[in-house]
Amino acid sequence: MWLSVMGVFLVYAVIFILFEDYDRKYLLPFDEVSDWHLLLFTLVVMSGLGFLLYRYARRMDERISREQAEKENRMRRELTQNIAHELKTPASSILGYTETILDNPGISDDIRQQFIERTHAQAQRLTALLQDISLLNQMDYASGLLKRERVDVAILFADIARETAFALQSHQMTLRNCLPQSIIIYGNYSLLYSVFRNLMDNAINYAGRGTTIEVGATPQHGGWRFTFSDNGVGIPAEHLPRIFERFYRIDKGRSREMGGTGLGLSIVKNAVLLHGGTIQAYSPAVQTAQQDPSAAKGLTFVFTMNNNTPEA
Repeated sequence: MWLSVMGVFLVYAVIFILFEDYDRKYLLPFDEVSDWHLLLFTLVVMSGLGFLLYRYARRMDERISREQAEKENRMRRELTQNIAHELKTPASSILGYTETILDNPGISDDIRQQFIERTHAQAQRLTALLQDISLLNQMDYASGLLKRERVDVAILFADIARETAFALQSHQMTLRNCLPQSIIIYGNYSLLYSVFRNLMDNAINYAGRGTTIEVGATPQHGGWRFTFSDNGVGIPAEHLPRIFERFYRIDKGRSREMGGTGLGLSIVKNAVLLHGGTIQAYSPAVQTAQQDPSAAKGLTFVFTMNNNTPEA
């Protein structure tokens, strides 16, 4: 900033020396010593002003950097605490079940089988949690190493629809696939799969029985605009700004009961951002739905992705 200020006043000094007065038509040098003294005084004052502005800008930059560092450290501590808490639950369950089996060799086969099944379920949850944490770390620190290719999202989602068909049937839910026949996006297949699979699992687990899930897409500005909605119970308005935060849960007990890791929507958001898009969540008529559950209009995710296909 100091150099910028000095540059401006150097230009001013040149004009002042050459013209002295704005109404002159010809370039004339200074004839009086006082003119030089005035110019020197002006340059000294402006140098001091530029230096003060420079110091002020430096202090502001340092303050902003310090506040940003403190915020990042606080978020990192909170994330570490959340990870430790989430890992502790399945680990403690696995330890408890296995200790019970080992300390009671005479228990019945039915109870032993029940404990083994519960241990296996907790191990699966622990594995899913570690995979989600690994995926988020990869997006945070090694996004440049992610493989990109041409992915047909319509085919990808059709595979997800077949994989989740049994769960949809079990919850008496209906899927309306309104995607065009071909949606080509140049991106990472695994991340694109995670976006739609996490949204689908989220709707199946929390939208409620008998609801309808609808997925659609329209082209826009060299990319695509997707909508993923359901007509289920929706989300209270105060929770909407935070649902993409890592480990944020609206109903902690129910979320863990459903086997969720608390990272699904965070993965969705990060994956969308890495594909040059944005994402928002809406839950229409939430207040009305709280008064009359039959009036609920569910939850809608609207997100974009850039095509970014490389030139041949």
